Order: sequence, then structure tokens, then C-alpha cells
Amino acid sequence: MPPLREHMLVVDLSSGRMRREEIPPEFLRAYLGGRGLGVRILRGRHTLSPFDPSMPVVFAVGPLCGTPAPTSTRIEVVSRSPLTGTVFDCSAGGRFAWRLRAAGLFAILVEGKSPRPVVLAVTSSGEELLPAEDLWAKGVGETVHALSDRGSVAAIGPAGENGVLFSSIMMGEGNVVGRGGLGAVLGKKNLKAITVDGDRTVPVADRERFERARADVLRLFRASPAIFGEFGISEYGTPALVDLMRQRRMAPTENFRRTVFEDSSAYSGPAIRAAYGAEKEGCFDCPIRCRKRASDGRPLPEYETVSHFGALNGISDLHAIIRSNDACNDLGMDTISAAATLSAWGEARGRFPSPEEIGPLLHDIAHRRGEGDLLAQGSRRVAEALGKPGLSMSVKSLELPAYDPRGAYGMALAYVTSNRGGCHLQAYPISHEILRKPVASDRFSFSGKARMIKIAEDTNAAVDSLVACRFAFFGASLEEYSELLSGVTGESHTPKGLKEIGERIWLTERYYNAQNGFTRADDDLPSRFFTEAGSSGEGIDVPPIDRARFGEELTKYYRIRGLRDDGSFPDDGFLERQP
Repeated sequence: MPPLREHMLVVDLSSGRMRREEIPPEFLRAYLGGRGLGVRILRGRHTLSPFDPSMPVVFAVGPLCGTPAPTSTRIEVVSRSPLTGTVFDCSAGGRFAWRLRAAGLFAILVEGKSPRPVVLAVTSSGEELLPAEDLWAKGVGETVHALSDRGSVAAIGPAGENGVLFSSIMMGEGNVVGRGGLGAVLGKKNLKAITVDGDRTVPVADRERFERARADVLRLFRASPAIFGEFGISEYGTPALVDLMRQRRMAPTENFRRTVFEDSSAYSGPAIRAAYGAEKEGCFDCPIRCRKRASDGRPLPEYETVSHFGALNGISDLHAIIRSNDACNDLGMDTISAAATLSAWGEARGRFPSPEEIGPLLHDIAHRRGEGDLLAQGSRRVAEALGKPGLSMSVKSLELPAYDPRGAYGMALAYVTSNRGGCHLQAYPISHEILRKPVASDRFSFSGKARMIKIAEDTNAAVDSLVACRFAFFGASLEEYSELLSGVTGESHTPKGLKEIGERIWLTERYYNAQNGFTRADDDLPSRFFTEAGSSGEGIDVPPIDRARFGEELTKYYRIRGLRDDGSFPDDGFLERQP
């Protein structure tokens, strides 16, 4: 087969120069695209400060993007997080990725700092930097509206402009590159938005093989109760998890002091549908359609958002939760970190914020006014400033999502081994420990979890590099997606080969973090989870996690990874051995 030929737009904001260059085919074979490609491109600059003008921000699609492969119209954004200091990737759906590929591009690399606010506008015929002073300080909604005639839009809000450490990049369709503060990295570069539009098509090398694999994927989707079941994500979106987390007694409540919120039914999937007439919507050409919009067109929140603005802050007012989501979307802030930071601050001062207080506080954070200036730094820095560092429920400074680790020990291990920080998505053991009906001895046990998490991390690194949606794998597997990839490229791919690529990506990220000073000491949960029990009851006991057993499984995990018992690499030559 001829070598893969894909192109990347390199944008130097400091000089205003831009060029399209071919991506080395060996990069694509070794890292696929998306997350993996972004991580590879960071090499050599991964030790720079996140706010150094030379620190790249990479927007990359995967090799399936632009084809009818299900759930493949996603974009990955890769840089170094100002919140955590870790190498960081985050993905979003919508039309942006599809239109970027249609513009003849596989990736955009942004570096430097513009002397004034700008918008990067990309089309099939070329690219230009447009003045954006009139959009600076505007909300995301107004910015997207002003740029809507230029195709798909990725924009930051006031939070990104003002350097909020958990600011997001919002996509015009309501999708979000939410975690890690990558919006602040763009803000420091004076890049307000990127628009993309294109009219090119992506060829499929072996159409018969591709269509056969696509039919298999769609068949598995239809057979999956987690996707198309009565209470699946297609029906209610991710808020379908609200009632399940309540049943499992692992819903983080009042800054993780408890694990059951008695009033959670007020913001469950059925409650949101009843109150807002939720309608199904999906990313471009996605059959699952897990996203939901209100009857007035507003994007409705995901599970993490309703749970954290709900139970985590002791709030059952659905309308207040929806308003919080609306505010974060327009201001450009990660809802998980925003809500978790408010919760840690609330416990530290002895009172969680009321529904009426949260809206003004979110605006103060985005504009760094008053107490918002401290809150804009995230829960770890807030708790340390208030003399109560133990109240930050985070790992590597990334606030934990809405799954209490005392209720699922695979999740506990996944939080600390994630290269991003306290993230559930890099291993995503939800289907094993939560969506099915596990016996208590399984989810409250570390037995076999080290190997399970390692395999899941490698698999998901490959998925993030394809770039496919995590929810697709509630039904399909790498078996079907390797066939899709083989059909698109005309080269033979296997699940084993994709997992090996995923392992290379994960180890590269770990190596970057190690070079930035991260050690085994950073692979740890907040002490609360080892000293305080969850909310036992209804025949379910939620004890504190056994720290000694946790440490044993973490050591086992390192050994499976080929690392030393302290989590370090056996030698310093890892990068030199990689493509």
C-alpha cells in the first residue's frame, strides 16, 4: 500500500505565519491520530509550562473521521494542563471534526501568542487570522452566533480569556472540550475561536470490508441495553445514571462526605425529560444520539454536571442545576471542576452555596472577581489557601467526577493511574463495575483490578486515537473498529495491534509526566476515602478503602506495566525507542 498521506496546519500566532505540512506516515501508523498523534507532536516541548507561548495545542481527528464509521466525528485536543501540570487530552463531538477533515486537514497545531485577539478561520481553500477584539469578553453563545456563517466553531468564553484553570473550549453545537483548563491555554495565546469548513470527501479503500464492519457495529448497538434499552443512554442521555448511582450508593454527596443524596430523583433522566421536554440529539451522523436538548433548543446537562451541581453541593433544585450548566457553557468552564471547587470551598467554610448563590459565583469565577479569583484556581489550590488541603477531592489536582471510589474499587485504581489526573474516562471501568449488576464482592474488591485497568487504559487510548466515542463500546469492540479501520485504510489492523498502539500512547504520557516531576506519591486518592465510610444501607455496606490493599494493587499494576514498584521507568531511554 502507498504511505498514508494526511496534512496538518501549523499556526504560529506570534508571527502570523501558517503552513500546511504532511504528517509523517510513521506517526499515523504508530499513533493513529487524535490523542496519540497529539501526544507524539508534543514530544520535545512537553516540559514547557502550559502557558509558555511555545507550548503547542493540537486539535486532531482520527482516521475514521469523514467516513460513515459510527461515532467517528470527534476531535481530540492535546496540550499540557494548567490545572494539573499533566499532559492532557480531551475530546468533543459535534460537526467540527468532520468539517476539519473536509477542509483537507487531519490536525491543527497552534503555537505562539498573538499580539491581539484573533480567530483562526480554516476552509478547503486556505486559512486566515481574523481580528477578534470585538469578540473578546463575549460569551460563547454570542461568539458562535457571530461566526456561524464560517462553518463549525470552537470558542472560549470569558473564563478562558481570564485564565481560569478549569476553563473549557466550547463547540458551537453545544459539545465541550471540558476538562483540564485547555481553554485558558488558548486564552493566553489570544486565540478566541477556530472556525472550520470544508467540502472534500474522505476515500474508503475497501468499501465492501468497511460496510460489512459498519453493519456489525450498528447491529451490536441495537442489541445493547446500555445504548438502546428502556433506560439506556439513547433514551435519557447520561443522566440515566442518576438513579443507578443512587441504587449503588456511590453518588458523591456534600463533597464526598456521603454517597447517597436522597433527593437525586429531582434531576434524574425522567425528571429532566418531564421538566424540559428533552429531545434526542447526536453528534454528526451518530446513531446513538445520547445528547439531549430542551424544547427551547438549549443543551441539557450530562450526568456529571447534574450530580455535581446537585448532590455534591446538596442541591435538589433542577432549574438551578440547569441554570448552572447554562452559565458554565456560556462562560466556558468545566462543570465538573467548577461544581467540585464550590463544594470543597463550601465544606471549608462550613456551608455549601445555595442555589441562588451559585450563578453569581460562577460569573465571579469566570471574571476573577472577589472570591471568584481564588475559586478560579481549582479545588486543590482553594483548599490549600484555606488551610484545609484534605478537602480537595482531586487526584493530581483534577477534581473527581461523580463516581465515589468507595463504591467501585476498579474506579478507585483508575482515578490514580489516569495520566490526566482524577479521571474516569481513561480506563472507564463503568461497564464492568456499574452498568451490569455486579455482586458486592466484585466491586468492593481489588482482585484482578490492576490487570483490568491496564487493559482498559490501553484500549481507550486506542479508542481516543481512532477517534471514536466511548459509548460505542457499550455495544461494539475493537474487533469491529479494527475492521472499520482496515476498510478505510486498506491496511490490515487487529484488536491486538490497536491495543499495542494504545499501550505506547499511555506509556508516552506517563513518561512525559515523570519528566515533569510526577511520582508514585501523586498516584493517590484523598485521605477521606481511606478513613471515612460511605453511606451504608439498604443491604449495601460502603466501608473506607483499605489503604494497604490499595497500595498492593497499585504496585501490582506498576509491575504489569513494566514499571518499577515506585512507578518509575526502569531506564531513561523510553522515548528513544519509540517511533
